[in-house]
Amino acid sequence: MDELNSSVVPSNISSSPGPPPPASWVYTGLIPALVLSVCFLLGVPGNIAVIILRPNWQHLSSLSQSLMLNLAISDLLCLLTLPLWIYTLLYSWTLGLVTCKLLTYLVYCCLYGSMLTVTALSIQRYLQVVHLQKCFDRVGKKRMLGLLWLIAMILSIPSLVVRQLISDQRGTTCDSHFSSSAQHVAVLLSETLTGIVSITVVVFSYISLHWKVNQAALFNNPQTTRLVTSIIVTFFVLLMPFHITNIVGVAAISLNNDSLLKSCMDSRNIVGALLFVNSFMNPLLYAFASRNMCTVCQKREHE
Repeated sequence: MDELNSSVVPSNISSSPGPPPPASWVYTGLIPALVLSVCFLLGVPGNIAVIILRPNWQHLSSLSQSLMLNLAISDLLCLLTLPLWIYTLLYSWTLGLVTCKLLTYLVYCCLYGSMLTVTALSIQRYLQVVHLQKCFDRVGKKRMLGLLWLIAMILSIPSLVVRQLISDQRGTTCDSHFSSSAQHVAVLLSETLTGIVSITVVVFSYISLHWKVNQAALFNNPQTTRLVTSIIVTFFVLLMPFHITNIVGVAAISLNNDSLLKSCMDSRNIVGALLFVNSFMNPLLYAFASRNMCTVCQKREHE
């Protein structure tokens, strides 16, 4: 997710000096700022409620509870940084280079952690419902969560390398600056590959789970159908635009098409904001709607 926070912070690639026209500022600044504000106002209380109340968790496995708690914490940490990015979208970055790099790294870690947790949760549910396998003991669970965050930290390292303070007549931004086109392409491809693999695993796991559940009339439950469908559609719709934009950006760099690259950079504010929408939607999808999935798991175990 190299351009992940470039999604939140205006990109200066292929941009002309001078203040942007009002229509451009509305698209690249005001609209993303409004979306991020909604994410902050709804997502922070939602994830705090999940951490404190742990709704419908009493019958869930220990691993499921740990994964959903991990998801809520990573989403909450990510959303708590939004006021700074909103201010930067509307005004300018004023906190220096070190804070720019560290805060960006934190956001990347949290977004990667959230995505990997959702992926792990889909695999765990797939194994539990389809193959009736319980995953990991107490020690294995801690090792899995540790490995998950280690991978997220490693994947986030490019943000420390490419983030710089970029100043022009509009002010200063905490933005990505690439030393070469090859570096830009490499980071975009690695980021997109991770996202597409995660999306593929989630979609496969839940489709297989849904197919297995609906084999028996006992489990042919419209609530389960709605839950699985909402998880797949939400995850796909909110994450894929970002990765499609990355792929188009790689094509633009390869073809030396500056106008197409500029269009990708301009649209990155909007598609990046969708990643944070996913963070405030997760409590609804995975915590507050977990009871029905738990019922399915219990029925499969006693089948």
